[in-house]
Amino acid sequence: MRFEFATASRIVFGVGVLKEAGALAAGLGRRAFVVTGRSGERAAPLLADLQAAGVEAVTFTVAGEPTTDLVREGTAQARGAGCDLVIGIGGGSVIDTGKAIAALLTNGGDPLDYLEVIGRGRPITQPSVPYIAIPTTAGTGAEVTANAVLAAQREGSREHRLKVSLRSPLMLPRVALVDPALTYSMPPALTASTGLDAFAQVLEPYVSLMANPLTDTLCREGLMRVAHSLRRAYQNGNDAEAREDMALVSLFGGLALANAKLGAVHGLAGVLGGMFDAPHGALCGRLLPFVMDANVKALQARDPDNPALERYDDVAVILTGEWDVEAADGVAWVQDLCKALGVPGLATYGVTAGVFADVIDKAMASSSMKGNPIKLTPAEVRGILMRAL
Repeated sequence: MRFEFATASRIVFGVGVLKEAGALAAGLGRRAFVVTGRSGERAAPLLADLQAAGVEAVTFTVAGEPTTDLVREGTAQARGAGCDLVIGIGGGSVIDTGKAIAALLTNGGDPLDYLEVIGRGRPITQPSVPYIAIPTTAGTGAEVTANAVLAAQREGSREHRLKVSLRSPLMLPRVALVDPALTYSMPPALTASTGLDAFAQVLEPYVSLMANPLTDTLCREGLMRVAHSLRRAYQNGNDAEAREDMALVSLFGGLALANAKLGAVHGLAGVLGGMFDAPHGALCGRLLPFVMDANVKALQARDPDNPALERYDDVAVILTGEWDVEAADGVAWVQDLCKALGVPGLATYGVTAGVFADVIDKAMASSSMKGNPIKLTPAEVRGILMRAL
């Protein structure tokens, strides 16, 4: 057996750890480029702590999903301001934007020079400027991953935007600062969307072709916490224990996916999210039970000795808390959860069967799909989409 495991240089987790950001930043730079979400309110304590620690700050707002244009703009501003440190405080879009800016500050060039699929695919060769990632949602795990997902179009093309990645171990944040208290104010819909993304990110690496003993431990722990706390966090945003559990699930999912790959859920959700205005986590939640069911049936038919089959049974045991269950019971549990969390069908976002061929072609070529425990046929993927519609 051989595997590797890479993550942020330092992870700081706990309620109230945001107050440590100023001192951490002072040890990494003197002028910080602070990337925030649409509302900068949650960044106010951070900015005050930076000032108290003698670190100057220049702010940059990310109002939507990260794009190549946004990263170009942010990189130019950070370089012009002489920033030697980047801090991202927000959801996955904010953290990925900061990650990309930190990488371009030292590597130069344009995002398309390094993007997969639609770009030139050049390797990132220089370590990013020091980057502190501070998530305010419990979903993406981006604070401990080595890539930044951006929406972009091929040069000269009018096709739908695609979600593609800048990817390199040199992009890993220097510090991941995870304070569950920052997630208390998330409304129920956002709690559901981000929580389902985190859920998928501990389930898919567990059945992945690249699963290993270290990621398995993280995934099992994450699945147990999902079963215990996702509904609770959705029903009561002030449930501190549930919020802490889901912050851990998100962190564990980021650690797992960065080292053991994802699968068809993210392969499809990434494509659909580039084509339609839909929350990534809601797409993951809608697709998850149907992908689980399709994978189990494909494994039973074509690869019955694959260890992923037994793992799907393990997932059912963890989620239901029962010992005499199998994979189908796990699928039913996920379907019930998504119903309780109000996850809508794909048609809600304008998805129709007419786009399935395009979605399937793009998803089959995605990097996420390569971690799926079995290669699904186009007909099987179409079946997933039809059931999720």
